[in-house]
Amino acid sequence: MANRRIVPGLIVSGFIFAVAGCQSGDGGSLLGSSGGGDAKPPQGKVLESELRGYCPRVTLRDGTAYFNSYAKGGQDDPTKLQYQASITDVTRACSRSGGNLTINVAVAGRVVPGPAGGSASATVPIRIAVVQGDTILYSQLHKHQAASADSSTATQFMFNDPNITIPEPSQQNIQIFAGFDEGPPKKSASAQ
Repeated sequence: MANRRIVPGLIVSGFIFAVAGCQSGDGGSLLGSSGGGDAKPPQGKVLESELRGYCPRVTLRDGTAYFNSYAKGGQDDPTKLQYQASITDVTRACSRSGGNLTINVAVAGRVVPGPAGGSASATVPIRIAVVQGDTILYSQLHKHQAASADSSTATQFMFNDPNITIPEPSQQNIQIFAGFDEGPPKKSASAQ
């Protein structure tokens, strides 16, 4: 009686193993080796070393999360406010190649029209800076256009700078800063 149950069970188990072996799509042996000695991962796969690799965080410097744009001659006059922009989120992604670290920094935010608004687009000055101690490795000011279909409602914007390439650091001492930056102060006509 016991043999009648064991034999069909073994047949079913063997069938399951055979089907599972046929379903394997890597073309390798049962132990997962391809036999060719090639240790490269398939194209498009993320390596474990990349997941565990150092990717510096992005932070906002104090006072750089908001930006106000005023009509000409109306600086700090609430009735002359064209729009106010704010950064709501920052993130980054890193990749390594040839001893370099390439960083893609993304900034998300919102633009709210003010009483003197009227244009459906706003130009927001976003600076991305990468610093190691007292050394500036990268600093770029971008003039990003945040467009809206309706000039009377708030709109969201997304900006990214994928062009940051620095030598791969030997220590985890890199800082990335993102924020609004109006650039150097404009010279007045009397100062020239």
